[in-house]
Amino acid sequence: MKEPLSPKPGALANLIFASRWLQLPLYLGLILAQGVYVFHFWVELVHLIEAAFGNQAALAQLVGSIGYKSDIQVSQLNETIIMLVVLALIDVVMISNLLIMVIIGGYETFVSRLGLEEHPDQPEWLSHVNASVLKVKLATAIIGISSIHLLKTFINAENYSEKVLMWQTVIHIAFLFSALSIAYADRLMSAGKPDDH
Repeated sequence: MKEPLSPKPGALANLIFASRWLQLPLYLGLILAQGVYVFHFWVELVHLIEAAFGNQAALAQLVGSIGYKSDIQVSQLNETIIMLVVLALIDVVMISNLLIMVIIGGYETFVSRLGLEEHPDQPEWLSHVNASVLKVKLATAIIGISSIHLLKTFINAENYSEKVLMWQTVIHIAFLFSALSIAYADRLMSAGKPDDH
């Protein structure tokens, strides 16, 4: 006996399903934002290298961009400035990683499959990505970015008020608890699901 054929989706269902492609311009916009971050990274890196060779204009640009202030006129790179610039570069890289996770993981989860199963460069995390895994990974990435910002603030603490230091710490702790809550909720939800293997 033949099984009854499942009814074809109607025009409205097809329209609703096709509406996922409206997210495509958003992901393309994030790719452009990624390009801006790459440009910013190289500008800061070039300034750092130029300042290391004694270029005063590059040094002034770096000091201004990191918000470093000193009672003594800054005439050459010091350890604090180098550390703050390097942390700023790491910050750009971590935000860029976050963008990649959102672009690739979000597109794969919510728009369409990328078909990278046989690709040698497929990211390891993409093989088991879903909305739940993506949330945990994004929360973890945000904690990393917040940690870098907090470290930059503490290294340059004399240029910030106690109120700013306190609120940045409180916000970082809030991010931490949010990520732990998301991970815990995901663990509870996945505990009730049967194993695929």
